[in-house]
Amino acid sequence: MPRLSAAVRRPLLALCLCTAASSQLVHAELLDDDELAEVVRKPAIGLYKGYAEFKMAHYAEARQIWTVLADKGMGEAWFNLGILAEDGLGEAKNGAEARRRYEKAALAGSRNAALRLGVALQTSRLGAPDLAGARHWLQVAADLGDDEAAAQLAVLDGPAARPVSAADRRLAQARRLEADGSLPDAVSAYRAIADAGDARGLTRLAWLFEAGRGVPRNLDEAARLFRQAAEAGEPEAQYALSVMLDTGAGQARNPDEALRWLKASAAGRYPPAVEALKVR
Repeated sequence: MPRLSAAVRRPLLALCLCTAASSQLVHAELLDDDELAEVVRKPAIGLYKGYAEFKMAHYAEARQIWTVLADKGMGEAWFNLGILAEDGLGEAKNGAEARRRYEKAALAGSRNAALRLGVALQTSRLGAPDLAGARHWLQVAADLGDDEAAAQLAVLDGPAARPVSAADRRLAQARRLEADGSLPDAVSAYRAIADAGDARGLTRLAWLFEAGRGVPRNLDEAARLFRQAAEAGEPEAQYALSVMLDTGAGQARNPDEALRWLKASAAGRYPPAVEALKVR
């Protein structure tokens, strides 16, 4: 069968999205060569588009976009590919491959990847625990300006290294539970953090609902939690909410509000938002 043009297949996809009984039965088409060239030409927009596909559980499409960007040395693309390998989304679960991708991401400047490594390597999530590696990558993330990584490092090294707040200690412990695969305990810990007034707990819960980790996958609930955290000033949640509003995944599409939250996230120094805003 001849391949439909992009102009034809996108309206057809929109029609499918409106009529399918379940969104999980709907699949976008892989990008053609011209569309991939545009992704390479505007990598920040491409990264944003890949994340949008991920939100809609179009993992093959997200992987295609992130792979072409990773091949160009984009750290956040390698980080996102690591998530696919770590969680087995659209491909076989492979902790060693996830670690390899996260390391390439961190070496390319992704503080998200450095933090992920620093947390996961304290557990057996990506293979045998590696506390020396965990300290190294947490320090890398902290040097890149990640406050959570600095707190994780302080918790790992003990109270003599650097004072750490009770809130940061609770979050560090909850993140380790998640990384170790103790998802019901992580969900409970994040709820307690959120109930204590720390919006970071809402953000972590939202990610779990978005990916269906430890809870049923529920984009509406993820959107609700991201919005709560965003309104409380959490830059990571502001970025996630922006993508939802831009794509209509979990939220009614609202490009103007999406841009407002993207700007707020960038003002909070969340790296993917900073990069995406540069080309707006």
